Amino acid sequence: MAEFRLPANSVVKQGKTVHAADGASRKRRFVIYRWDPDTGENPRLDTFEIDLDKCGPMVLDALLYIKNELDPTLTLRRSCREGVCGSCAMNINGTNTLACIRSLDDYEGEEIRVYPLPHLKVVKDLVPDLSNFYAQYASIEPWLQAQSPDPDRERLQSKEDREKLDGLYECVLCACCSTSCPSYWWNSDRYLGPAALLQAYRWIIDSRDEATGRRLDELEDPFRLYRCHTIMNCTNTCPKHLNPAKAIAEIKKLMLERSL
Repeated sequence: MAEFRLPANSVVKQGKTVHAADGASRKRRFVIYRWDPDTGENPRLDTFEIDLDKCGPMVLDALLYIKNELDPTLTLRRSCREGVCGSCAMNINGTNTLACIRSLDDYEGEEIRVYPLPHLKVVKDLVPDLSNFYAQYASIEPWLQAQSPDPDRERLQSKEDREKLDGLYECVLCACCSTSCPSYWWNSDRYLGPAALLQAYRWIIDSRDEATGRRLDELEDPFRLYRCHTIMNCTNTCPKHLNPAKAIAEIKKLMLERSL
């Protein structure tokens, strides 16, 4: 029987436990992934027991309470608190989501487990390295490209053409979809992933853009587009309820149509 062992420094160990103050009537336990590259120590899981009467109703509120009141070394990204910046993307109880729009009441049981987005290098604690993700987004040239002379006024769209962008422009680039995709896990150096491809389709389908042919040429590659195997993890986990898998399928249809 084959036996596989993780390198010793990659094994996640048990960390510290911080209990809620005496007299707390509403307690909730958070188990949080911790790793500091400056220490050279193994990753660990720290447990924090908090009094829900002292923090807001969302998972992000609880994490900020832990950082502000219990452990100031806890590192995470956050900004808008409204689900529109994508900064606080993380894995909560096994699902990639945005901590600011997930209520504590969404999770049953006494324990909530929080990890950084999976299959990315970790900068520190709950902060993943998104350098490659952003580089892939930049590679699809996410801006309007038109060769015709600039009009005297804004470039108009019909109502029908504008509606084609619904379900695409709302993407906040949180990376929840791409980091839930097994194809992206194993091929992130060449496969663009659901988020970048959804954004690519947003410009391909825009009636004002005049670079459709070149955009499709750039995606005509065994890996950049066709590593998608319609697993649907991306659509299932998207916190904005978008459908990256459908956008990818639409790009494939356009590829087929132009080859006929």
